[in-house]
Amino acid sequence: MAYSADPKRYEKMKYNRCGNSGLKLPALSLGLWHNFGTDDNFENMRSMCRTAFDAGVTHFDIANNYGPLPGSAETNFGMILKEDLAPYRDELIVSTKAGYTMWEGPYGDYGSRKYLLASLDASLSRLGLDYVDIFYHHRPDPDTPLEETVGALAHAVKSGKALYIGLSNYDGETMRRASKLLREMHVPFVINQNSYSIFNRTIEQNGLLDAAADEEKGLILFSPLAQGLLTDRYLDGIPEDSRMSKNRFLKPSVLTPEKLEQLHALNHIAHERGERLSQMALAWAMQNPTVTSVLIGASSAAQIRENLGFLSSASFTDEELTAIDDVVFG
Repeated sequence: MAYSADPKRYEKMKYNRCGNSGLKLPALSLGLWHNFGTDDNFENMRSMCRTAFDAGVTHFDIANNYGPLPGSAETNFGMILKEDLAPYRDELIVSTKAGYTMWEGPYGDYGSRKYLLASLDASLSRLGLDYVDIFYHHRPDPDTPLEETVGALAHAVKSGKALYIGLSNYDGETMRRASKLLREMHVPFVINQNSYSIFNRTIEQNGLLDAAADEEKGLILFSPLAQGLLTDRYLDGIPEDSRMSKNRFLKPSVLTPEKLEQLHALNHIAHERGERLSQMALAWAMQNPTVTSVLIGASSAAQIRENLGFLSSASFTDEELTAIDDVVFG
């Protein structure tokens, strides 16, 4: 049976503006970093995308190298676009990135004009799209002049292959420099994508959080659940089917006795708020007004539905925020 989106999909989702731009993103976005690769179940991918869109999740985030194999997440999502979501293309925000290793040789990663524009063309081919809504530079390049990198991003917009530009994993100072260059080129740079969670406060320390606010740019957060650590999955050990058990990005060595104690303490705070730990962690990440959206990965439609529960979270009291910091920092 052909897919037909839930007619009530926009009733509960919250949409936030990316800085001072005209673009809005859902408070929760779906990332395809994990579980959309060559060896993953296609029907499960399809179910997750349908579930997300039916709940008003209009933003799907990918990168050229997501898999494994590199490129397979774009290929799989391209099939889902073609088979299910094509009638809703104008309701979707599709983002992709380039910056990490994608192919062999000297032109397959980082931030040269050669790599970025070739990668974007390949991404569009895999996705089956004429344009992406947001094209990100995935990480700063220490060797390529920033002017070259942002010039390539500007070309992507002016050629009609991307509508907006984003930067990922930049620190505050480098982002400010890039923002100035893109502003001079009249290119719509609207959002930063960076890791941030109760456990990871890097953007508070490297100036990015303040720079995004000063420059009036949006901020979308990846790994707000610390790769799944900030859930109740690991309170009693490592489940066999968990991300940690696969030992790729979330290593078992992370689950020290100290970390487990912290998780139990945070879980207690969440229960006092009437929430799951994952829902509290997402609500915590969204509390800063600069934050536009939290980006989750999921392995099932049920996980997406659970995480959507954070949309009804109550505001944090000062006492709760202090308690959370006390757990993390002692």
